Amino acid sequence: MTSKPVPVVVLAGFLGSGKTTLLNHLLRASRGTRIGVVVNDFGAIEIDAMTVAGQLGDSTVSLGNGCLCCAVDASELDVFLDRLTRPDARLDVIVIEASGLAEPQELVRMVLASENERVMYGGLVEVVDAAEFDATLERHPEIARHLGIADLVVLNKADRVDDAAGQRLRERIRGLGGGALVTATYGRIDPELLFECRPRGERVGQLSFEDLREEEDGDGHQDGDGHPHGQAHDGHLHAAYESVSFTADEPLHPRRLLDFLDSRPEGLYRIKGFVDFGALDPRNRYAVHAVGRFLRFHPEPWPAGGRRQTGIVLIGSGIDTAALRKELDALPVTGPQDAPDEHTMWGVLRFVPDVPEGS
Repeated sequence: MTSKPVPVVVLAGFLGSGKTTLLNHLLRASRGTRIGVVVNDFGAIEIDAMTVAGQLGDSTVSLGNGCLCCAVDASELDVFLDRLTRPDARLDVIVIEASGLAEPQELVRMVLASENERVMYGGLVEVVDAAEFDATLERHPEIARHLGIADLVVLNKADRVDDAAGQRLRERIRGLGGGALVTATYGRIDPELLFECRPRGERVGQLSFEDLREEEDGDGHQDGDGHPHGQAHDGHLHAAYESVSFTADEPLHPRRLLDFLDSRPEGLYRIKGFVDFGALDPRNRYAVHAVGRFLRFHPEPWPAGGRRQTGIVLIGSGIDTAALRKELDALPVTGPQDAPDEHTMWGVLRFVPDVPEGS
């Protein structure tokens, strides 16, 4: 049996935008989730988790919650992806933190071009400093191109601009053709916007970094930014977003599903779950993964003895949940007269990664 592909998320942004802060937040807030981190820089890796785990050499760090951090050059990327996606590494997701002066499309191209069947591209996240956006754009006009190919834009340090300036920035960024846009302070976004998190109670036999932080800082100690660690700093992120859960016992119509996905509102950041296409592929269910405008389907065998059912979760902000539910309710096949022909699956298969030769 082949293991499920590991999503690879590219995290980009110019120097000072808050990439490392966001990455540290993901490491703290994704309790139980095993995260591999590739840092596209030689030299020091400025991840504050090292103060707990200790540095094990100048290229690799092993953290208590299974995170692996590797400082590499872009030319070595495929070698490290091959190492990190081995089944015995048991990683749930890999995050590539690009250099502040890197061209993110080059990293994206390398991930998409990888022949590693265990790799699944998970989207490009571009972090923007709200307070310094104009100055950054003047110094680095290429940021417009980066935003244009991003699947999710994080407008970070939103607390440093007033409401009017924030609205102007959001409109300007959307005008550059970027993907979904979410605002953040201190890089605090919900990890579920980027990848599937393990349940809080699930463990892999190790003490997690978050456990250490809660033990050390549970009495209200503060971090370097003057904000408390632990749940007061990392918790309750779902309060900023809305979610819609959808299940269906009847198979979904591929064409109607794709029409729905193509027309999803800009506030809908994340879609995840499994889709049943019925007789069009009776052996497999299709894992669906969307971040911003990025979309992938991954077929996998139905679990033996399990119930065959579609289950999808949608996460966003400012979305019309009632309207979304109405659209979702229209996706299942209603009867023999509504049965789709096999050609309707072609649209879905366009979003399935190529199957390697010989598989």
